[in-house]
Amino acid sequence: MKMLAASIWVLLLMGIAAAQTSLAPDPGAQAVESGKTMLAIPAGTTVPLSLKQAISTKTAKDGDPVYAETAFPFVVNERVVIPAGTYIQGKIERVQRGGHVKGRAEVLIHFTSMIYPNGYTVMLGGSIENAPGAETTSMKDSEGTIRQDSDAGKKAETAAGTATTGAVLGAVVNGAKGAGIGAGVGGAAGLAIGMLSRGADVRLDAGTSIQMEIQREVTVDASRIASRDVAVRN
Repeated sequence: MKMLAASIWVLLLMGIAAAQTSLAPDPGAQAVESGKTMLAIPAGTTVPLSLKQAISTKTAKDGDPVYAETAFPFVVNERVVIPAGTYIQGKIERVQRGGHVKGRAEVLIHFTSMIYPNGYTVMLGGSIENAPGAETTSMKDSEGTIRQDSDAGKKAETAAGTATTGAVLGAVVNGAKGAGIGAGVGGAAGLAIGMLSRGADVRLDAGTSIQMEIQREVTVDASRIASRDVAVRN
């Protein structure tokens, strides 16, 4: 009986030792994990991009994808962290067309991921900080909304032009009195044209230069970063 009990205890102790061995971490695996070199891209970093497709508030919809490409490498401590030619993907968060009477066209774009030339993908949060390549637009707010410049002056010019045309025609038909009437009719017509027509749309052509601002710190695995030139040579 005593020998049976002793055998059972031996078996139990062997089972516990085996379980502890299987649960113990692999020192080799720990060494590999701790050997990773992570690089940080600080929040507030601006990265120059080039749009890969045209965007217009006339046809764009909320949720449409946006594709861009880095135009210049970003370097930290003499190490290329974002090579030129890295793809940046995002989406349109909000789009608004210009109004008939008031309200200008605007579009809000956020960037969500970064794809390196070798396929390594990193999630990020990015917005448009500036759009130097987009004419007749300006930045509306810190969120990165691009807004079309006001075209009120153009509408006023249209009204003035139709008023002048009406005055000339009125003068030809009925002298000075006709000129006054014609100017009034022409001005009213020009005002109606301005009210019926929408404000200009925001249009960003393919290749437009924009500046992306990284909104929160992004960490990348240094061992998985490779520039396009290095990838070609290897």
